Amino acid sequence: MSVWFSGLDDSLPEAQKAFSSLESVWSLKGESITNSSLCSVDRVEFDGKGYYIKRYRRGGEGIAEFLGVSKAHREWANLKRFDQWQLPAASLVAYGEDPWWKVPRRGVVITAEVVGSVDMASMANDKSPLLKNADWVQKVSQQVAHASAVMHQHKFAHNDWKWRNILVAGDDAHPKIHLIDCPAGTFWWGPFFEYRRIKDIACLDKIAKKVLTPEQRREFYRLYRGVSQFDEKDERDVQKIQRFFKGRD
Repeated sequence: MSVWFSGLDDSLPEAQKAFSSLESVWSLKGESITNSSLCSVDRVEFDGKGYYIKRYRRGGEGIAEFLGVSKAHREWANLKRFDQWQLPAASLVAYGEDPWWKVPRRGVVITAEVVGSVDMASMANDKSPLLKNADWVQKVSQQVAHASAVMHQHKFAHNDWKWRNILVAGDDAHPKIHLIDCPAGTFWWGPFFEYRRIKDIACLDKIAKKVLTPEQRREFYRLYRGVSQFDEKDERDVQKIQRFFKGRD
């Protein structure tokens, strides 16, 4: 049998029926957001609320399709971890997948829409004036730095820690971030974790270096480290972050 869980109750009858099983979700039609050979994302609306359905057509890429935990499973497990670590993320509504022996192994992850939100990459692409608002940047930097630090304190690397995977909602004076899309996140150790930690912050810096000041970027790292001033290791790490994608941008 398929693995399936839905946290919806009778107060949301349309969504409860639509998300009642893997098969029912797979047949739903909605507004296409993204579509690739591996998965698709669609927006649907039930009971006056928006939801995002991520449908994986198979367990993963290449040999990973047949071995280990599926990408769908990793994504819903990571959303649960964020909740356990008290990190703000899109609310997990329902999830499930075909049995592990079935090929291709389809999987689904459904999250509630974060009303009034926009991803940070879109803000950068659209040249949002908020990115020139020092107070707004400081408040968002504090939240992203905190989320980064909590993940890394658990020896967990996001592995796709980019502006496009961070939503910002709330009014201009009270922005609030929400994490989305983390099927590649996992635990590492020793030098492997250290490399992934630097990569996570370097991924954030790819856009930050284009839209923020050098002082704001250093302030972000200071907030992430939770220190009043940098020591020699911090300075070395900043250099590693700035060089990480050199020649690959």
